[in-house]
Amino acid sequence: MKSGVILYCFSFFIFHVSFAVAAVSETELRQTITQGLDWLASTQSGRGSWEATDSAYPCAMTGMAGIALLCEGSTPSQGKYSENIKKAVEFLLSRSRPNGLIGDPKSDDRYTYGHGFAMLFLSQVVGEEEYADHREEIIDVLTRAVEFTGKAQTRGGGWGYVSAADGNDFDEGSTTITQVQALRGCRNAGIPVPKEIIEKATKYIHRCSLQGGAGGVQYNTGGGGGRPPISAAAIACLYNAGEYDDTYVPKLLAYCDKMLPISEHSDGHWHYAHYYFAQVKYRQGGKEWETYRDKMYRKLIDQAASNGSWSQGYIGTVYTTAINLTILQLEKAALPIYQR
Repeated sequence: MKSGVILYCFSFFIFHVSFAVAAVSETELRQTITQGLDWLASTQSGRGSWEATDSAYPCAMTGMAGIALLCEGSTPSQGKYSENIKKAVEFLLSRSRPNGLIGDPKSDDRYTYGHGFAMLFLSQVVGEEEYADHREEIIDVLTRAVEFTGKAQTRGGGWGYVSAADGNDFDEGSTTITQVQALRGCRNAGIPVPKEIIEKATKYIHRCSLQGGAGGVQYNTGGGGGRPPISAAAIACLYNAGEYDDTYVPKLLAYCDKMLPISEHSDGHWHYAHYYFAQVKYRQGGKEWETYRDKMYRKLIDQAASNGSWSQGYIGTVYTTAINLTILQLEKAALPIYQR
């Protein structure tokens, strides 16, 4: 009887370990990614953009959707989605203003997000652009965009939904992270980025970090309590700023591990949180990444609609689909900004 129980337990253990390792097959993963990318490509507008619910945030959505397509390995001149990427580049270049802002402050009350994601996307494209005149145009737009970002930074070192001048020096964590990652992408692409901008932003994040207790990063330096999504984004931001051994990182990692379980949608920002936390886990590598990856891939694949999209995000289907596709393609390491 005792040996039978041992045999049963051993069989149970082997079954569950095997299931965990093979939870998502390569074929299943590839099919889900392809369906999602095809859906994104089919929803691009004739002018090259994507939009959120109620036609909002075209620059942010175009940047995020474009990044998802780039993760597949396509470029503006090669690959299955080259035409989509090329049109996205053209759209964002057409939204570049003389002062460096990529976006429209008259129609977008959170134009800093669009500016940041547009910069991030274009910074990943510029090295793949084969035509010298197009490459020079992108470099010019990014150079002026970096200058705008520097001028838009608040005295405290962060960024708000709009520039410091337009927003009375208001700033908050999520837009700050967007700008820092975009600036890092630009620097990696050879665009001059003043060191002091990054240093001020890093100090801002430090000041937003709660001391003692559960930890976490709050909404801004004025308060707001620990925010798991911003905390996950903050770690990715510190990594992008080159602070891999930052004093704050271990504490923030423990906080996010506790507060961001994959199995639970703690709030409407679940996808946003894991967009950044997945990047963090991938950077960690090893068992940390493998355990997270297997659970996350299973969840995302199970939630995908039959047409390849995801609609759980309150900002809209394009937003959620672009985020999830980026997470599912991190291991391809096609983009410098996401590489270890």
